Amino acid sequence: MGTAMVRSTSGDLMADVRQIGSIQAFMLLTVGAFAGPVYDRGHFRWLLLIGTFLVVFGHMMLSLCTEFWQCLLAQGFVIGIGAGCLFVPAVAIMPTYFSTKIGLALGLAASGSSTGGIIYPIMFSRLLDQVGFGWAVRILGFTALALQLIPIAVMKMRVRPGKVRSIIDWAAFTDLPYMLFIAGTILGFIGLYVGLFYLSFFAESNKITDTSLAFYLVAILNAASIFGRTLPNWVSDKTGPLNVIIPGALCVGISILGLTGVTSTAGIIVIAVLFGFFSGVFVALPPVLFVALTKDKSKIGTRIGMGFAMCAAGALIGGPGGGGVLGTKEPLNWTGLWVFGGVCAIGAGAVYIFLRTLLVGPNLKAKV
Repeated sequence: MGTAMVRSTSGDLMADVRQIGSIQAFMLLTVGAFAGPVYDRGHFRWLLLIGTFLVVFGHMMLSLCTEFWQCLLAQGFVIGIGAGCLFVPAVAIMPTYFSTKIGLALGLAASGSSTGGIIYPIMFSRLLDQVGFGWAVRILGFTALALQLIPIAVMKMRVRPGKVRSIIDWAAFTDLPYMLFIAGTILGFIGLYVGLFYLSFFAESNKITDTSLAFYLVAILNAASIFGRTLPNWVSDKTGPLNVIIPGALCVGISILGLTGVTSTAGIIVIAVLFGFFSGVFVALPPVLFVALTKDKSKIGTRIGMGFAMCAAGALIGGPGGGGVLGTKEPLNWTGLWVFGGVCAIGAGAVYIFLRTLLVGPNLKAKV
C-alpha cells in the first residue's frame, strides 16, 4: 500500500519497495523479542489490544501520507510493530490448546496471512480506482479492525507462567540445535524475501506478463501458500517438522533458481505456484520447531520471540540485498538475483540437514 503512494511521488520505486517491505517484515519479527516475554508474563490480551490499535492506526495514518518517509513510518514501523504484537502471541497460544496436532493447528493459523495476501491486494487495487488512495487504505484499516474483534472476543490464555521470567533466555544462545535452526532460517528468509519482493517486478520488467497479471502473481503466490502452510504442517505431525522443512527449503531454492530460465507467462505462473506452496514452510513450520526445540514449555513465548527476532535479519537482508545484486541500471542482473536467493534457500536446507544429523544421526526413519 505504501508502495502505491510512493509510485506517484518517487522515481526510484524499487528502492522504496525494498525499504518499506523489509522494515515492516523486520519490525514484525523483531518486536517478538519483546512480545514473547510479555506473553509469558500473562499479558496476552494487552498484546492483542495494542497490536490491533497500532495496525488500524497505521492504516489511518498511511491514508494521509504524501511523502515517502511518512509511508515508511506508517506502514514500515507502526503497522510492522502492531503486527509483531499480534504475531507472537497468536503463535505461542496454540501449544496450550493443541498437543497431538500442533503442526496442523499452527499451519491453519499461519494460513490466515496468506488469505489476507490474496484478499487485501485485490481489494486495494479495486478500491484505488474507485475511491482513491486515502479511502482505499482506510477501508482496509476498518476491515482489519472488524476482523481483529474476533480474536479479541474469543482468544483466551489458558496457561499462565508461575513466575516472572527475563526478557531474554540467555541459555538459548548456548543451545546448539536452537541456534543452528535460527541460522538456517535466516538464510531461508533471505531467499524467501528475494522471491516475494521481486517475482512480480521480474514478470513486468521483462514483459513476460502485462502489468495486471504481474500484480495478480502476488495473489496466485499467496493462494498456493495457503496449502503450503497447512499440508506440510499436517504431514509434520506424522513425520516430524524437521523432516518436512528440509525438502521444503530445498524446493524453495530450486524454484527460485528456475526463474533464471523463465521466458513465458505459463512458466512464471508455474514458478509462482511452486514458490508460493513451498515457501509456506518458512512461515508455518518455524514456530513448530521452536516449540519442539524448547524443553521448558513455560519459555515458549520467549524462545519464539527471540528466535523470530534473530531471523528478522534475513527479512532485512533479503529485499535490499537482492536489490544490490540486481542493480539499478539496465540490463538488470536478474540471473545473479535468482542465484543469490536460490543458493540462500538451498543453504538453509543444508543447515537443517546438519541439524537433523546432529539430533538423530543418519537415521532416515526417525521422526524429528
